[in-house]
Amino acid sequence: MATPKPRILPWLVSQLDGGHLEGVAWLDPSRTRFRIPWKHGLRQDAQQEDFGIFQAWAEASGAYTPGKDKPDLPTWKRNFRSALNRKEVLRLADDRSKDPQDPHKVYEFVTSGAGDFPEQGTSPDTDGICSASDTQEDNLEQLLSSIVLGPIPDEGPPSLPVAPEYPPQLLQSPNLDIPAPCPNLEPPENPLKQLFVPEGEWEFEVTAFYRGRQVFQQTAFCPHGLRLVGSDSGDRTLPGQPIPLPEPGAFLTDRGVVGYVSRVLSSLGGGLALWRAGQWICARRLGHCRTYWAVGEELLPDTAHRPGGEVPKDKEGGVFDLGPFLTDLIAFIEGSGRSPRYTLWFCMGESWPQDQPWTKKLVMVKVVPTCLRALLDLARDGGASSLENTVDLHISNGHSLSLTSDQYKVYLQDLVQNMDVEVAGWSEPTTQMQAPYLIQ
Repeated sequence: MATPKPRILPWLVSQLDGGHLEGVAWLDPSRTRFRIPWKHGLRQDAQQEDFGIFQAWAEASGAYTPGKDKPDLPTWKRNFRSALNRKEVLRLADDRSKDPQDPHKVYEFVTSGAGDFPEQGTSPDTDGICSASDTQEDNLEQLLSSIVLGPIPDEGPPSLPVAPEYPPQLLQSPNLDIPAPCPNLEPPENPLKQLFVPEGEWEFEVTAFYRGRQVFQQTAFCPHGLRLVGSDSGDRTLPGQPIPLPEPGAFLTDRGVVGYVSRVLSSLGGGLALWRAGQWICARRLGHCRTYWAVGEELLPDTAHRPGGEVPKDKEGGVFDLGPFLTDLIAFIEGSGRSPRYTLWFCMGESWPQDQPWTKKLVMVKVVPTCLRALLDLARDGGASSLENTVDLHISNGHSLSLTSDQYKVYLQDLVQNMDVEVAGWSEPTTQMQAPYLIQ
């Protein structure tokens, strides 16, 4: 004969009295308030014992048999929560599941206490229904457990992240306190990892200024990176897409300034190469024109400070690290920091504009990785709230994203924690200033 399935409340009281599960405990002598550990499964410090109560109930209710069934933490947790939430004699007194040090929930009996419940009853109990739940947390956890990326055949725009539909009804065993478990789904792949796919080319927006006047703008996906070159397009045998800067005569009337700008452009030679390598954006000078770089605001370069460095000649150097950008982006979402900077500014042929307005410099070029702009826009908008409100990361093989704000933050944190922290083999960029118009 099959073993009768216990009711959730008498079973839970017995676990609290026994004190065998980590973090599951009474909080008062009258046995009316108790705590349950409630750590998110995606946290890096998650341990098996953090979810012992959920597994124990799955085993006791017959939903999981060790060695036979595949572990399914999201379903265990969802079913346990649903079973408790539908008990009228129990209420959630304090939700501290977001506590970074000790995530847990406090429940409270609204009757006189746990003594009113019989020992391990076996009568049918059909209150625990596997559903999306009534809380935002349940919606988030269910999405995190089931969101997939891929095209949807014959409906809606392609490549949108969607949660697969559950059956409209779930069959209930008359002896189970919870229904049959929801379909087991693999943990979702972090969709933001596509930022680092080797074959995924980023889109760059390039804007050039001669003496502060915008003379050029182009947005393009650049296989193997880009090269800023003079109007003759430079050496096309070199890797990277050449992006020629225009002749100054069509935009400037001062002949002396036109001559200086032309000299800078002609000294670019093979060009200023810029490309992505993992979490880094790298730069390399292939010509004779000295170039200084800085990360500044999108509208203005940071001319109040020294440059980030000088682009090295004939060797690669890192000019932008995505790691600090993502860390600052998380702080911005949490309201504890300013919006991160992502715009690269290059001053060509002259020292960095510290003592005079940047608009006085002969050639300034702004390069914006448009995927970073999209990430910041998503943070400012609080996440895309529906499939009709998606964000394109501007990656050649990327998918559009539709994420809640909480999902977005979780994926950003996961990306940072799994990111390489160092890139070896690059020289530290120098900030030594040079005389104007130096060609070397």
